[in-house]
Amino acid sequence: MKISFCCTDTKAEPWLAGLRAAFPADVVEQWVPGAEPADYAVVWAPPQQFLDEQPQLKALFNIGAGVDAMLKLRLPPRAAVVRLDDAGMSVQMAEYVCHAVIRHFREFDAYEADVKLGKWSYRKPRLRADFPVGVMGLGVLGERVAKALAQFDFPVRGWSRSSREVAGVQCFSGDAGFQDFLSGTRILVCLLPLTSGTENVMDRQTLSRLLPGGYVINVARGAHLVDEDLIALIDSGHLAGATLDVFRTEPLPAEHAFWQHPKITVTPHTSARTLREESIAQIAGKMAAMSRGEPVAGIVDLQRGY
Repeated sequence: MKISFCCTDTKAEPWLAGLRAAFPADVVEQWVPGAEPADYAVVWAPPQQFLDEQPQLKALFNIGAGVDAMLKLRLPPRAAVVRLDDAGMSVQMAEYVCHAVIRHFREFDAYEADVKLGKWSYRKPRLRADFPVGVMGLGVLGERVAKALAQFDFPVRGWSRSSREVAGVQCFSGDAGFQDFLSGTRILVCLLPLTSGTENVMDRQTLSRLLPGGYVINVARGAHLVDEDLIALIDSGHLAGATLDVFRTEPLPAEHAFWQHPKITVTPHTSARTLREESIAQIAGKMAAMSRGEPVAGIVDLQRGY
């Protein structure tokens, strides 16, 4: 068996060492143009040339949870696309979102601003019942986030394309349930996969349906959010602010309005980073199972995009 590693902007040697340790009897190589055919590939943002030169691939193992960028390419005709299920990302995502929700709910951002001015301030405690949190996307990451938020006694709502049940979470699904989901949500968390159906899902129309004083947390993809609509709704007072970790262009351009907006918190796409050791172990397990003809989790439906 031969495994090809083709990951843009990723230090190859630690990945190659881990994969070689998992498959000592097989060939594991970093791809170079013109390389010999491989059976499986471990990829992140591979160039089209790699895919064109490897039409015989049985599977492409993506080292991140999102596969939207890869699905825009021409893929080998018989290759399955396999994403990571978790590999340590869900707990990071839960940490990030809970921090953002609590920071807003407890007004820690306002306290921080006062402290910088040397001001000792007091704010009346707010009621969790007034801050229902809605999680869009109830996959592996979304479900973990929703359950974590419920532990802090927030009313938690979840929306997904197909029907789901999550303990402690009021679940909505499909187009029919989307408006009801939004109208009862004050803090909106986006964890949707990026597809043609979810691009620009957080536009003026959608965000206007949130409860007054709504707050937006985007940890999915920048293209889910219409930037100008978010800023307009914050400036109008309908939205209280936002915490954003993902953007249409990354790094976020220096001239972008998000940097300087006083009610928008920006972080550099760090909500949930790929953990190499956990990812290698998961990929190796799936690759071995697939080579034995066994079913594996995480195979992407190319029509649905996730």
